Amino acid sequence: MESEVVKEKIHTEPILNDPRYITLLSLIVLAVTLIFWWIFSRRYTLRNSVLLMGLSDSGKTLLFVRLAYSQYRQTFTSMKENIEEYITSNKTLKIVDLPGQERLRNKFFEQHKSSAKGIVFVIDSINIQKEIRDVAEYLYTILCDPIIQGNTTPLLILCNKQDQPLAKGSQVIKGLLEKEINLVRVTKSNQLQSVDPSEGNTGSFLGKEGKDFEFSHIRNKVEFAECSANTNDDEKSADIKPLQEWISEALDWNYHYYFFALPTILSIFTHSRYTNVSFC
Repeated sequence: MESEVVKEKIHTEPILNDPRYITLLSLIVLAVTLIFWWIFSRRYTLRNSVLLMGLSDSGKTLLFVRLAYSQYRQTFTSMKENIEEYITSNKTLKIVDLPGQERLRNKFFEQHKSSAKGIVFVIDSINIQKEIRDVAEYLYTILCDPIIQGNTTPLLILCNKQDQPLAKGSQVIKGLLEKEINLVRVTKSNQLQSVDPSEGNTGSFLGKEGKDFEFSHIRNKVEFAECSANTNDDEKSADIKPLQEWISEALDWNYHYYFFALPTILSIFTHSRYTNVSFC
């Protein structure tokens, strides 16, 4: 048995040291990497919009106007999407303001979710306690969507109207949402089991099973920020800097992650030429 192992080593060592073998393997690795990069780049390029979502009267459209035109304009409840180009870091994105009315929101979300590079979910920080159930259910729908999960689309929960004295802070709102989404998750799970008991354990579960819901438990990166766009004074600059910074920086996360991970991937493949080659 030992002689057979020694014989295998003797036969494989010349192959491992053969420059032609190493060159061929390197070309294969390079080809696979380039194909993977092409697929990733194409998929990334197609996702070129930031969706502004949230309930009606949360301030989405005014934030849209502030981003697109850098000024105050009187806004009304949107019945269709508003779309405008937004330039950041020498790149052009589309800002898409989706209607927040319950009968319209899902329709427009379905139309635009595949192109979403990021989602900004706008919350009325004054009325959040009154609207908590509706907000939680809407967020739950977004976070459970297969396309949003598959693309690991980053989400910014933007707590608007912070210039008002009764506005809740972002950390308070985060705690309220986690508790309410936990309740929504239980309700949805029970509804699913009542329709088809076999689906209870096979459906997509948001978060970690056996634990109360937390945003840190899901694959999508979720961040919170505070802002205020609701001022009639054009000379006063609206406090939307956290939103602008998030659009400029956080949306490149997937690209940067892959860009910096690529050398590691290549080194693993290259290293495998010497350490992981096996012959049967």
